[in-house]
Amino acid sequence: MFAEISIWLLLGLFLLGAAAFTLSTISGGGGALLQIPILNFLLGTSQTAQVINLGSFISRPTRIVIFWKHIRWKVFWYYVPSAMLGAVVAAYLFSEVKIYWIQLIVGLFLVSTLFQYRFGKKERSFTVKLWYFIPLGFVISIIGTFTGGMGPILNPFLLNAGIDKEELIGTKSAQSFFLGAAQISSYAFFGLLSTKVWVLGIAMGLGAIVGNLIGKWLLQRMSKIAFRRWLIAIMVISGIILIIKAISEIS
Repeated sequence: MFAEISIWLLLGLFLLGAAAFTLSTISGGGGALLQIPILNFLLGTSQTAQVINLGSFISRPTRIVIFWKHIRWKVFWYYVPSAMLGAVVAAYLFSEVKIYWIQLIVGLFLVSTLFQYRFGKKERSFTVKLWYFIPLGFVISIIGTFTGGMGPILNPFLLNAGIDKEELIGTKSAQSFFLGAAQISSYAFFGLLSTKVWVLGIAMGLGAIVGNLIGKWLLQRMSKIAFRRWLIAIMVISGIILIIKAISEIS
């Protein structure tokens, strides 16, 4: 099995993980989603979601440790239980359900954030209450388990709940760890994790750890408005990727 895996592929996944998660740390997420087109080309669509979610999961303890003091635990407890349930449901339905219409709607919503926040000048665009994170956890985890990445969709809700910069990264990291545990366990239970997927995911995860550390260093040197602009830019790019992906699947 190991002989079938190119060392250059492993190195490429390591570097991809480092670059994606550096960007993800300074822009509030989206690194996993931006990897999807590249991994679809390198690995095929059948393995992309598993490799991304496995790599992301491996890197998350590092991000939790370095952002621990910034985590907003109230939001965490509203979000995580329903998100873990959504991950199990999605893994069970992994090969049966097509979600391109949801991807299209989410993509359009993400692109609209460019105008909602007036190119980063506006801090909030709509009111968010804590209980919103219960249905959000369920829906976002289902889509993320299918696609391999859906972090950016949560960003507008966290921003509108008054959570910004290090708090946003820390809170999402804690939420994502438990969601990732449910995703990986569900993948394994339903036979979706091969030895090859584990090796590829570990290579990406090690790179992502490096990216988290570089991203933390950069984030400390960014202003809030610069962070918000990066966050909006990644949400818009992620939205465009989802729209293109959905249209290609519909046609």
